[in-house]
Amino acid sequence: MHGELKIISGSASPQLAEAICEHLGTKPSPVLRERFSDGEIRIEIGENVRGDDVFVIQPTCSPVNYHLMELCLMLDALKRASASRVTAVVPYFGYARQDRKVVPRAPISAKLVADMLSAAGMQRLVTCDLHAGQIQGFFDCPVDNLFAAPVLLEHLRDRDDDFVIISPDAGGVERARAYAKRLGASLAIVDKRRDAPNQAKAMHIIGDVRDKVAVVVDDMIDTAGTMCAAANVIMDNGAKEVMASATHPVLSGPAMQRLEESAFSEVIVTDTIPLNGENCCQKIKVRSVASLLAKAINNVHTESSVSVLFV
Repeated sequence: MHGELKIISGSASPQLAEAICEHLGTKPSPVLRERFSDGEIRIEIGENVRGDDVFVIQPTCSPVNYHLMELCLMLDALKRASASRVTAVVPYFGYARQDRKVVPRAPISAKLVADMLSAAGMQRLVTCDLHAGQIQGFFDCPVDNLFAAPVLLEHLRDRDDDFVIISPDAGGVERARAYAKRLGASLAIVDKRRDAPNQAKAMHIIGDVRDKVAVVVDDMIDTAGTMCAAANVIMDNGAKEVMASATHPVLSGPAMQRLEESAFSEVIVTDTIPLNGENCCQKIKVRSVASLLAKAINNVHTESSVSVLFV
């Protein structure tokens, strides 16, 4: 046992941290977060954490660099305050799409971020649906990569429909297959050609979608170009309805407008990234991962199995 359980929240998603604490029956520890006049971040932990088991909740969402730096400073402060163990709970792990060299003289940014967090004082990582599972190998500490599928599938299980789960590309087939197995649904794939970064052209469907409710499954929705192009092709192939499901609602650039104008009837996401309610697309339905993360935190703290959450 690593001492008393303490929850520290960064500024990225205090609502998620509060929800996690409600499930755990505790409250976030006080943290002073300020900016100096030149833009530098000031962090001060507001209570004694010596010998405690501390969990820092901070998705590295937009503004990514600010939230990443804030996380590093909190980790360093806890390390220097003699916390027994410091676990970073990063529901959305930024820079994960830069996990290999695709052109000469380019960084492997995901590895660099992993090294930064470890150097700052992180001794364990809890995250959700890493963009590439092999990123776990970038860390020299334990990594619990949780799957949000059970949370997202709750919404679909309430419906009595003939579903077909769609992978928007070949790389997402394993994820789509896992969804299809849990839902007892068939599987299909969208064949696409990527012409430029953040732009993709969907070509045709491999599989049968006619007269079925199609659910396009991905780990994140960024600019929504891939998703919306896939929706059009799916409807052109005779689907009765098309929905989208993704863990991380990055939703940058024209994503909101694209989703609003798309063929999707619903877009199911989680709160790994907080959404701005005022500008949010009406089709988006948010399901919380607070319970999932709270169970993982409790199991890590009590030295219980975390793998039971993967069933």
